[in-house]
Amino acid sequence: MSIRKRDGSAGDTDYGAIGAGYSGYRQPDPRIADAVAQALGDVKTVVNVGAGAGSYESAAWEVTAVEPSASMRAQRPAHLPRAVDGLAEDLPFDDDSFDAAMTTFSVHQWSDVEAGLREMRRVARGPVVVLTCDPDRVRDFWLHEYAPAVLDTEARRYPPVPAVAAALGGTVTVRPVPIPADCTDGFNEAYYARPERLLDPGARQACSAWSFVDAALSEQYVRALRRDLASGAWDERHGALREQPFLTGSLVLIRSLPS
Repeated sequence: MSIRKRDGSAGDTDYGAIGAGYSGYRQPDPRIADAVAQALGDVKTVVNVGAGAGSYESAAWEVTAVEPSASMRAQRPAHLPRAVDGLAEDLPFDDDSFDAAMTTFSVHQWSDVEAGLREMRRVARGPVVVLTCDPDRVRDFWLHEYAPAVLDTEARRYPPVPAVAAALGGTVTVRPVPIPADCTDGFNEAYYARPERLLDPGARQACSAWSFVDAALSEQYVRALRRDLASGAWDERHGALREQPFLTGSLVLIRSLPS
């Protein structure tokens, strides 16, 4: 059973505590949005599970959003439908209620990932699309040199891609999603070419893995990054990334079609 936080958050993160300002740093990136839309295909009705502030919900779809956190529901823009207060593991819909189901940057928050994915498959007649990160690749990012506990936390929280595929069943495809250098969705890897952005406390707070690390240790990590940026040491090792238009990192799209 999920234990819900004070604001309703049901996973391992209390968005009542860290969610303020989230939508300001986590704006949907149009290129990632295109990848999600292509994976969903020609659908009309979509349930967005763990919908948060509504990233990647297209006006082309009739969206039903499900989000347990009151803080995140409150940050949804006025033009988006109000989100249902509900859990991925117990969706309040009949079988085959929607053309498709989607979830973006959410499965690692769920108390029971397998149950939530089975629920998505149950309520969707067609594709189920999961935008997530491959934990086997999370530590490849340069930030692991500076904030190892942060990325170790991310790698531990994200479910293995084969486990997601197995829970969804059907015909599953997995493809990496290139991350643009000017990505507007501020997860950690979005700043691969703009390391200075991670000196901003708000940017770090919008990446939930930072909330699992002791504040003193986080500040130690930030001081090391600030020092290397000021001295040029970061650019000596990683400066070529500033000119790289895309990064193929840990971001993946997992798509399941029913058998």
